[in-house]
Amino acid sequence: MTDTKSGPRKWLLTQNRQLRQEGIFNWPLPAFAGRLDDGRTYNTCPEAGACARLCYARTGTYRFRNVLEAHERNLKMILDTLDEWEQQMSDELKHKRYQGKWIRLHDSGDFFSDDYLAAWLRIMRSAPDGVRFYCYTKAVSRFRRLVEPDPPGNFLWCYSLGGTEDYMLDLESERHAEVFHNVEALEAAGYSDQTESDLLAVLGPERVGIPANPIKHLLKRQGLETFGSLQRKLDAEREARKQRAAKKAEACPVLTPAG
Repeated sequence: MTDTKSGPRKWLLTQNRQLRQEGIFNWPLPAFAGRLDDGRTYNTCPEAGACARLCYARTGTYRFRNVLEAHERNLKMILDTLDEWEQQMSDELKHKRYQGKWIRLHDSGDFFSDDYLAAWLRIMRSAPDGVRFYCYTKAVSRFRRLVEPDPPGNFLWCYSLGGTEDYMLDLESERHAEVFHNVEALEAAGYSDQTESDLLAVLGPERVGIPANPIKHLLKRQGLETFGSLQRKLDAEREARKQRAAKKAEACPVLTPAG
């Protein structure tokens, strides 16, 4: 870390243990829903569905107080000073330590608003040559509107299953990631294991297979299902409830007084 006159430089971008091995830098947010120390509630993954109950970033080291507090500080910068954060991030990316490097957005959290995503797109377009960005995301409709029509040339992404917008994806033609119980299951389903490198999510085959994290209670909860299959069950149950409600309303119409 570079020293400054005021002491050690505080970097916005970090490296977790896995990504450090590949020289990848990361911008994390707190995963899913929570409450900030000032009382505000948040949801950084508004499209989360079945994945919410199985998210590795809601357990283990991600819940250590110092880690969660750091991720929530990142979120507060965005919520309270988006323009300043954007400028600070753009300035940081000019540092030589990022030359030729990949930046992952996010290993926890997601693009929770149009303004936040738009800020990242501007940051990407202003980044020096050689700095590249990638992500997994469940924000399908937001990407359809804001990214797909004119993506930055230094940005790649992979849609990940288990969210409420899975139904928007064409699993035969669009790059996507699916979480399986183990490597054998993903290979049997015709997916390619990305364990060797996180960058295979965007540089490898388009059917990206991810073995579930070996966290016992999450593995037990997932069983032999995939994130996508669990979401399809949730979607089917939701549709069945809607149909039952519609039939009930049709059978018992609301009577209004004659005018």
